[in-house]
Amino acid sequence: MNRAGFQVLLIAVVIALLGVLSIYSSTYQKEGDIWQLIYKRQAFWLILGLLFFLLMYNFNYRRLWDWTYLLYGLAISLLCLVFILGIVRLGAQRWLKVAWLNFQPTELVKLVIIIFLARYFSTKSADDVSLKNHNLGIFRGLIVPLFFVCIPAALIIEQPDLGSGMMVVFIFLIIIFRAHVRLRYFFFFLAVAALSAPFFWHFLRGYQRDRLMVFLNPNVDPLGAGYTIIQAKIAIGSGGFFGKGWLSGTQSQLHFLPESHTDFIFANFAEAWGFFGAAVLIGLYYLLITRLFSIAESTYDSFGRLLAFGIASMLTIQVFINIAMNLGFAPVVGLPLPLMSYGGSSVLVTFISLGVLANISKSRT
Repeated sequence: MNRAGFQVLLIAVVIALLGVLSIYSSTYQKEGDIWQLIYKRQAFWLILGLLFFLLMYNFNYRRLWDWTYLLYGLAISLLCLVFILGIVRLGAQRWLKVAWLNFQPTELVKLVIIIFLARYFSTKSADDVSLKNHNLGIFRGLIVPLFFVCIPAALIIEQPDLGSGMMVVFIFLIIIFRAHVRLRYFFFFLAVAALSAPFFWHFLRGYQRDRLMVFLNPNVDPLGAGYTIIQAKIAIGSGGFFGKGWLSGTQSQLHFLPESHTDFIFANFAEAWGFFGAAVLIGLYYLLITRLFSIAESTYDSFGRLLAFGIASMLTIQVFINIAMNLGFAPVVGLPLPLMSYGGSSVLVTFISLGVLANISKSRT
């Protein structure tokens, strides 16, 4: 394995192991066999993720070009299948049951959309893959790719999963910007989206509106929609500089903090390890993300560059939004913290994505 790929793998494994420790910490006192299995399941997904990382590292990423439309069709089919056979939890229908495991197709869709857009904005010759002419008109440069992005985004939002649906749109914006589509089309889309925001407010579900209102003022509903974010802030603040120690937190151990093993695992970690531990974790993410963007910037062909840039951006946005959400700087949207939060689908797809990037770094040398 080359140096860049090894660095990516090493940092990812360290973060994932910290995630397993944090998940164990937040669940070991809870009653019921299901809670005792959660950290073991996460460890299983970590091992499976490592296997898929190695598989993708030895898989020529350029073959994804030929499989793009097949992958896109598979992604749409899985999203449709969720509405027929999906498991309902907490009012959301997002998971497909595979044997004794639950898989969330949304996580795979994010990667597939990146592959689709990377191909759309690239052209393939006999020897290389290069960027399309950046003088694409508004129809081919904006409307056509937006149409293909809106189909999975709408299906995801309908589950409902507003956070992941918006992530797909963010990925679209980042890639059209990086693909050098005319800037006036980019800003035109942003302007239309901003002007349409009041209109879409009426289509949000009640709890989604409550989350946005709580983001502006958590004390509006301190025992309801604002409860979780208030408890997350208390957990982070009570950790002090060095934290309360592993298995010694109050908000997470006494179960005041809901979802401390999933969306709010950062608050759980910060309570246990304090400001110092949180800074180390953020530092690890910084090293990982800068390594990913370095691979993207030094990749020669346009397909590989857009693919690497899209994956790096996707992970960056999810890390930023999740941590900001835990700190109360962003609305609660249900995005996991990559490699840390409990969830096999997220861990598996993240390692697959990192494996693709590692392969890109190998192919450029």
